[in-house]
Amino acid sequence: MSYTARVLEQTIKRNPGEPEFHQALTEILTSLQPFVDGRPEYERWGILERLVEPERVVMFRVPWVDDEGRVQVNKGYRVQFNSAIGPYKGGLRFHPSVSLSIIKFLGFEQIFKNSLTGLPIGGGKGGSDFDPKGKSDREVMAFCQSFMTELQRHIGAANDVPAGDIGVGGREIGYMYGQYKRVSNRFEGVLTGKGLTYGGSLARTEATGYGLVYLVDEMLRCHGKSLEGKTVVVSGSGNVAIYATQKVQQLGGKVVALSDSNGYIYDEIGVDLNAVKEIKEINRGRISEYKNYRPGALYSEGKGIWGIKCDVALPCATQNELDETDAKALVSNGCFAVGEGANMPTTLEATSILLKNKVLFAPGKAANAGGVATSALEMSQNAMRIAWSFDEVDKKLKNIMENIYGNIAAAAREAGKEDNFVAGANIAGFRKVAEAMLLQGAV
Repeated sequence: MSYTARVLEQTIKRNPGEPEFHQALTEILTSLQPFVDGRPEYERWGILERLVEPERVVMFRVPWVDDEGRVQVNKGYRVQFNSAIGPYKGGLRFHPSVSLSIIKFLGFEQIFKNSLTGLPIGGGKGGSDFDPKGKSDREVMAFCQSFMTELQRHIGAANDVPAGDIGVGGREIGYMYGQYKRVSNRFEGVLTGKGLTYGGSLARTEATGYGLVYLVDEMLRCHGKSLEGKTVVVSGSGNVAIYATQKVQQLGGKVVALSDSNGYIYDEIGVDLNAVKEIKEINRGRISEYKNYRPGALYSEGKGIWGIKCDVALPCATQNELDETDAKALVSNGCFAVGEGANMPTTLEATSILLKNKVLFAPGKAANAGGVATSALEMSQNAMRIAWSFDEVDKKLKNIMENIYGNIAAAAREAGKEDNFVAGANIAGFRKVAEAMLLQGAV
């Protein structure tokens, strides 16, 4: 049995009942096998064994008081996975589905994603099974303050800098930063995604969605195509989906569908982004309300968005949302490019189908790295006590995403896997981290 296969088997056995983590391990280590097994120094120094084991896992209870005066208790997590190339960096997710398995899968993926940005940031992730939906602002504040009271002892500008993720937007970041400052007596860049009045960066809100489209556009350009005049389907209707839609429209593409956890809308003439922003960012409503703005649009409950005919698909909702059946539908409908805006939104089986059918596929660890890249730019601005303009940050973001595509394409070619950007992203991300681990010794 090869070194890579042995480590994969052992790690799955040592971490039972963690399917999302197992999926991430399988996808990454399988694609790395030819690269890793040809370099005996990796096995001699136990690089994979150290890579798949988090440096630190913090789990804690989060008690808070609801509006009825009752004490509620949630679980909190922070997985500090790898700091070989910089302080831990990765978002906080507040969602009922959050578990140790999901946080570990996200943290493991984050190692490679952060490496691909070219910036000095390591991989980590955190969150809670708390659900902000349906909670009052006071309840969200009470939870965030309790969560940060414990988390603050494990983070800092030089060792771990969390950001937002699903369920954690500007409101939640603000409440947590206020509590961090109160408890620690420090004003430092310990969280990213902050408000502009207290150290946030322009273009951070747009970064993940814009970055996704910048990378997909570069991928298409290098294959003699473009987004101009193309029909695009985007899943989700949160931050990433909204700003991916905005950038697609700016580049001349037409987004015809968006979704949320209840269902999806189809607008043949192109989605009215202002209506979506009002529904989601202002009213915190459901995508079904879009029909009130555009009566000609169609709304469907449940799954089915990937059955809509399109040229480009951008899954921006959640993990494993695009399965084998969906991939077959996309292929049969003539879709020629898929860019992952969410973390691992495509199952292993679906990814295999897309690659076999020569669909240009940009994996999330490359395609959605724009958010963490701009978070790192926010860290730089905080450290220097300066603020860059929107155009300055956006230009740096575009350059980072185009470089990421160039690096993953080159790594794929070198490995003899032309246009397999999954393998290219894993190899390019791993190579930098592994080299840093070798140079730092057995730590």
